[in-house]
Amino acid sequence: MPKCVVAADVARALACRDSGAAEHLKWISIVVIFITSVIGISSPVLLARYFQGKPLYDKAVLLIKCFAAGVILSTSLVHVLPDAFDALSDCQVASQHPWKDYPFSGLVTLIGALTALLVDITAMSHVEHGQGHGHGHGHGESYVPVGTHDQENEKKLCGGELRSESGPGEMVVQVVSEQERVDQEVMKLKLKQRLVSQVLEIGIIFHSVIIGVTMGMSQNQCTIKPLVAALAFHQIFEGMGLGGCIAQAGFSFGTTAYMCFMFSVTTPMGIVLGMILFSVTGYDDSSPKALIMEGLLGSFSSGILIYMGLVDLIAVDFFHNKMITSNLWLKKASYIALILGSTSMSILALWA
Repeated sequence: MPKCVVAADVARALACRDSGAAEHLKWISIVVIFITSVIGISSPVLLARYFQGKPLYDKAVLLIKCFAAGVILSTSLVHVLPDAFDALSDCQVASQHPWKDYPFSGLVTLIGALTALLVDITAMSHVEHGQGHGHGHGHGESYVPVGTHDQENEKKLCGGELRSESGPGEMVVQVVSEQERVDQEVMKLKLKQRLVSQVLEIGIIFHSVIIGVTMGMSQNQCTIKPLVAALAFHQIFEGMGLGGCIAQAGFSFGTTAYMCFMFSVTTPMGIVLGMILFSVTGYDDSSPKALIMEGLLGSFSSGILIYMGLVDLIAVDFFHNKMITSNLWLKKASYIALILGSTSMSILALWA
């Protein structure tokens, strides 16, 4: 049913509409949200680096990632998707064609999930294709030169066998050892984790831009005031979610710093952009065009986050991670971490 505004709501909105007070709150929110974003995304990264090389490193990173999966899934289902649905079901939008004829929020969410799947498939196919051709050495069942006829004709190496029957001066070739095959699988998994982190950040950035621009264009101080505190916690938990994935992906320091920086500045930059748009154009955040843009972008990012949370985070860890499947205590702890992440983010929906 279309969400129409009643007279009492209009009167309350007019009483709260104060451009000066709203602008002051926005500048405060930019500083607060930036600081909390930095704290949220850097905490799991620094924690993982602290534990690196220690016996609990793998378990700590896994628990952080499970908490992250809960945060991401809750963000998509409890925050992003309902907001997108509300925007497209607003009376100003839902009373027009074609928005009143079809549930576009669900359709665009589906498109977002299928797009994330396509990116996933394409990237992994590219990785496997590259490994299959070997690119010269060390990929797939490739062959590497290891010596000449003067070496032993037969020896064991890391569980694999070296067999050679070459003539004088000929190079001996060796089938890739079992250890090298394991290394290739580890590398493939690492590339997969990096892809997940990058696609996940894209989905979160979409969401953060929408939040920032919406707040930046709003002139309602009664709406902005509680949002500042709520979004501060929102950015902490969402940052922890993304930071947990970045920590496990094992990026270089430069790439990690760049991804953390981009997450931290996206919402503040969105607020500034919203303020500029309003001051230049007087664009109303409650206009039909603004609501349609918010609804479509929100639905698309929700589809990406739902896919990443269920397929690339939860399913991978709980069904394909040997560390969890072989350890009942760790499986329980990981599930609790998942529940805590989901709960913490879901509670924030009371305010933002």
